[in-house]
Amino acid sequence: MKRPSNAPPLPEDEIDRPQDLHLAHLNSLVDSGDIRLAGPIDLDFDTSLPGMRLYHTGSLARARECATADPAVAAGRLEIDAMYFSCPEGSLSTRPT
Repeated sequence: MKRPSNAPPLPEDEIDRPQDLHLAHLNSLVDSGDIRLAGPIDLDFDTSLPGMRLYHTGSLARARECATADPAVAAGRLEIDAMYFSCPEGSLSTRPT
């Protein structure tokens, strides 16, 4: 995820709502198994890169679908930069039950 340079400003009293909806969306994708990893990136490194996600969806198209359904993306607060990521099988453990 990237922070767009032209993100629309939000009134102070509306700043928390998109973040709450964004986190709820991420939690639903974790619960469904579509996301293996999601979290913020150190903003001291680069403020344009607020976070990263590793999807486990079976296709790049499905990962894009999940990402564009994020309320923060729909509101123009985040934008998508999607690519394939490969690692040895079993190196990313599944979520404990």
